[in-house]
Amino acid sequence: MGRNNKENDHLTFKIASSKDVWFHTKDIPGSHVILFTEGRDLTEASIFEAAAIAAFHSKGKESENVPVDYVQVKYVKKPAGAKPGMVIFTNNRTVYVNPALPKEK
Repeated sequence: MGRNNKENDHLTFKIASSKDVWFHTKDIPGSHVILFTEGRDLTEASIFEAAAIAAFHSKGKESENVPVDYVQVKYVKKPAGAKPGMVIFTNNRTVYVNPALPKEK
């Protein structure tokens, strides 16, 4: 998870692989969250958990039913000349979650 715009860029474009999954709150400033898939299929539970973490680390953390977009990293692009943290993406899906940190296992 990126804690600022520069970390968001580094995480999304330097650490994550093209098949990992990127999460970000829809139209709400917040952290980029990456779900490292290691070639595995995603479970519904992992999608909702990663989305809840993205919602928690956003300006929507005090809200309920926060929209979070997610998409494979290969569909996330940085426009030429864009500021750190700014991205565009296609082929996304959206889930609605309550912000939360991961549960202890």
